[in-house]
Amino acid sequence: MLSPAPLRRALPDGAVVSTWTAPDGWRLRRFDWAAPTGKVRGSILFQGGRGDIFEKYLEVFGHWHAAGWAITSIDWRGQAGSGRTTDHARCGDIPDFAMFIDDLRGFGAEWLANGAGPHVAIGHSMGGHLLLRAMAERVFVPDAAVLVAPMLGLKGPGGAGVGEALAKFMSRFGPVRRPAWKGNERPHTLQSRQKLLTHDASRYADELFWHEAKPEIVTGPPSWRWVLNAFRSTRELRQSGKVASVRVPILGLVAEADGLVDPQAALAQLAGPPDAQVIRFGSESAHEILREADPVRDRAIAAIDAFLDARAPAK
Repeated sequence: MLSPAPLRRALPDGAVVSTWTAPDGWRLRRFDWAAPTGKVRGSILFQGGRGDIFEKYLEVFGHWHAAGWAITSIDWRGQAGSGRTTDHARCGDIPDFAMFIDDLRGFGAEWLANGAGPHVAIGHSMGGHLLLRAMAERVFVPDAAVLVAPMLGLKGPGGAGVGEALAKFMSRFGPVRRPAWKGNERPHTLQSRQKLLTHDASRYADELFWHEAKPEIVTGPPSWRWVLNAFRSTRELRQSGKVASVRVPILGLVAEADGLVDPQAALAQLAGPPDAQVIRFGSESAHEILREADPVRDRAIAAIDAFLDARAPAK
């Protein structure tokens, strides 16, 4: 059910926005919402996708918080409130996805050490890819993980191989940190940005509200360097075979009509780990499953709750 706008368009009482300083001195914006007093279920680290801001997920944070979870999130390096690695102010860029993994390694170690268990990591889109990669590389091992529309393969003209080759070609001409395109979430599509993300106009408008309220956290198109690194990182994770060795219980939520990431790549990867289950959504869901219309969102949240009860029981 759609939550009242104040829960989605204002920071909740008790939530704290601060910064975390990485070992190299880079400052990342963070969100912390302690569990209700006397009702501690555990700790959730929620990581969004490319260009995401944690404000977009306040509604679902409210659901988990009411159930007793402490909620933490950080903006990924180079986007939202965690600075830029390019002179283009709204361009999402990263020199190498390994930097994301290093940040998750450092921040995750502190989070695991300081928060009450069980510790659950939830990643949407690029966040899902990075969480799975970190678990596969054994640099971050939570008690359970939920991957929502995970970016385990990218869509490109002619397929991922052609897309990576095109990104490599374009990176040779001009600054690699320049925006790869001007608008929308991906080029070569007639769908509006909203239709690519969610069928729910009200929830889509929440993001626009936060962009207007805090223009400094807006992230626009990715750089060519980000595009090339994304193709490379997803390919290398797929080819490494390491995902099959992940022992962390995993729940994957996959939108089969996803217009931004490759759902078939996600289904193939999530077939590998021994304790992974997948919930599929059809044409009723676009990319942002947790910000979809109520029938989709409610089903997704119920699946996550059931998974956490089974795989991350209260201690």
